[in-house]
Amino acid sequence: MSSKITLALADDELLFRQGLRAILSKNENFEVLFDAADGLDLVTQLRETCTLPEIVITLLKMPELNGVEVTKIIREEFPEIRIIALTSYFSKPFILNMISIGAVAYLAKNSTPKLMIKTIKEVASKGFYYDDTVFKYIQEGLLSTGERKVKSPFDTSFISKREMEVLELICRQHTTPEIAEKLFISPRTVEGHRTNLLLKTESKNIAGLVVFALQRELVKLDSPY
Repeated sequence: MSSKITLALADDELLFRQGLRAILSKNENFEVLFDAADGLDLVTQLRETCTLPEIVITLLKMPELNGVEVTKIIREEFPEIRIIALTSYFSKPFILNMISIGAVAYLAKNSTPKLMIKTIKEVASKGFYYDDTVFKYIQEGLLSTGERKVKSPFDTSFISKREMEVLELICRQHTTPEIAEKLFISPRTVEGHRTNLLLKTESKNIAGLVVFALQRELVKLDSPY
């Protein structure tokens, strides 16, 4: 069984798509299963393939089906696939919208290959990757939309002290082995706490769990751990 991270790409600019595929294919950690010319092509190939990619990197603005519509379809039909949103418009509204519908990372189209590779690896190992700017946008977005006011309150007594410790380290983007080492517990125990957190918060994935925690200020990332 291959240990490579399997990928699929979607971008309507042929030259960019081929260039991106060439860069990623040269990395021994990645295997690009296929690339798509637009959103409809991507969804069609996902429905027909025998081997689903672990991660899809999709442009937001595409003909036929755009990245937003594609992300919604993938989250519904292939919830195990992690989605990295790629765009020329690195702005708060775009980021918040993509996160709200299920994107686990966000990249500007003019990002360096080094950042692209790092983001893919972070998503593969942690389930999501948000940089400081994205975290800031998430927190600011809640205040500007008044989302916290319409959210039902969450009783934190349902979350144990150990689960809160795990939650904070997840939000700080530590991997399972790193969390296990810091808390002097086994990786399997960390996974158990993470599963409990997903169930208790009714989050669909780790990215959703992080957003849930930030929305309700269960963790404060501006303070040292």
